[in-house]
Amino acid sequence: MKKIYIAGFDVFKQDSIQIGQHYTQLCHKYGYQGLYPLDNVVDFSQSKNKIAHDIYKANVKLIHEADIVIANLNAFRGKEADSGTVWECGYAKALGKHVLGYMQEKKSYLDTFKKEEKQLINDTYVDKNNMVIEDFDYPINLMVACSVDKMVFGSFEDCLKLLD
Repeated sequence: MKKIYIAGFDVFKQDSIQIGQHYTQLCHKYGYQGLYPLDNVVDFSQSKNKIAHDIYKANVKLIHEADIVIANLNAFRGKEADSGTVWECGYAKALGKHVLGYMQEKKSYLDTFKKEEKQLINDTYVDKNNMVIEDFDYPINLMVACSVDKMVFGSFEDCLKLLD
């Protein structure tokens, strides 16, 4: 049975354990084994740095075990995907894993900026900090958009439906 690493900021939600159980049940429904980061056993009585390193090592181990990564690439605490999730996607891609991402919004990254948050200068949009806003008609940074094998506009389950 192929294994799927379930990446995303869902681990920060108040009901993260239930979400993980739901996702792993969906994986099983489609004939896969789900690997959810919060399934790792970590000793939380240690120093914060030791806990962080243990979480990192355990998640890297799960990515190595996985055949596929499905990542929640929706905006998290701003306009961008969770940086940890983006790292996991890049790491999995470098290992030759099949990576799928899902997002709810189909609009381009540029269109996520409200009119008052951007300004057109010399045919280029910039934000309030005068930084160029990427405009390649992707919903996310080009390095992520071009590296995932498939971007799905929908849900975790929609990604599962696309797998062989």
